[in-house]
Amino acid sequence: MNLDAPGVWFYPDGLTAPQTAEFAQRIEALGYSTLWLPEAGGRDPFVLASWVLANTERLVVATGIANIYARDPMAMRAAQYALAEQSGGRFLLGIGVSHAPLVEDVRGHVYGKPIASMRAYLERLAAAPYGAPIPEPTPPTLLAALGPRMLELARDAAAGAHPYLVPPEHTERARAILGPDRLLCTEQKVVYESEASKARAIARNSPAISFGLTLPNYRRNLMRLGYDDTDFSGEMSDRLIDAVVAWGNDQALAQRVRDHYDAGADHVCIHPLHPDNESVPDWRILEALAPTGN
Repeated sequence: MNLDAPGVWFYPDGLTAPQTAEFAQRIEALGYSTLWLPEAGGRDPFVLASWVLANTERLVVATGIANIYARDPMAMRAAQYALAEQSGGRFLLGIGVSHAPLVEDVRGHVYGKPIASMRAYLERLAAAPYGAPIPEPTPPTLLAALGPRMLELARDAAAGAHPYLVPPEHTERARAILGPDRLLCTEQKVVYESEASKARAIARNSPAISFGLTLPNYRRNLMRLGYDDTDFSGEMSDRLIDAVVAWGNDQALAQRVRDHYDAGADHVCIHPLHPDNESVPDWRILEALAPTGN
């Protein structure tokens, strides 16, 4: 599993299944190493991962992330191992505790204490029986880790971390906690617009920001980095938007990706925000940042 080149983090629920396969093939041709798929109320990420893997040749497919409240550890292990075996090791499992509103209000489960819940889940995941051929090498598991204690758990009980909605300052802190031997795969939102007011408006209108920054775990994490209630009030401050969304021309966007690598990321997954808030890729971004050009 080669994650050296950047990846793409994208909600494909606005695309049909054939369009999703075409999208994956196109980013594979552009040299991206990985397609990260969320679990956000649309397609099941494992079913979708199977479709994408069957329609590509080299692309790694990762869950960013699969919700531990959506399936028990035995079901999670079975999906992970089956996809890894079927794809020749091109599946990367990322799991997370999600957020209390999404777990309790949307799914109807009881949201437990995040660290204790994830620790217990990982113990059961490791012990889960699996009766089919076990893929070699053992497929890695990443945690959606933001705070210090979850990052420590990602270091001690998983292959590493997949932070979401974070600036490079978080990447530096995460690397210090994870140490040198754990994977750090960081998501970065991107807007292809050089005029500040337009770029920030696109970011603020995106559900990834307008909804994402209301979720408690993301807010707490950013407040640990020095942001406060004034940054989250109203439309959210310019400095907060600029921290979590890269905007500008080709050079500015590429620099933000390099900033994460310089801060210690092993892999950066680019999350393109469409200027018209449409659920389709902004190919200008993906072509501008393509590892092998267009």
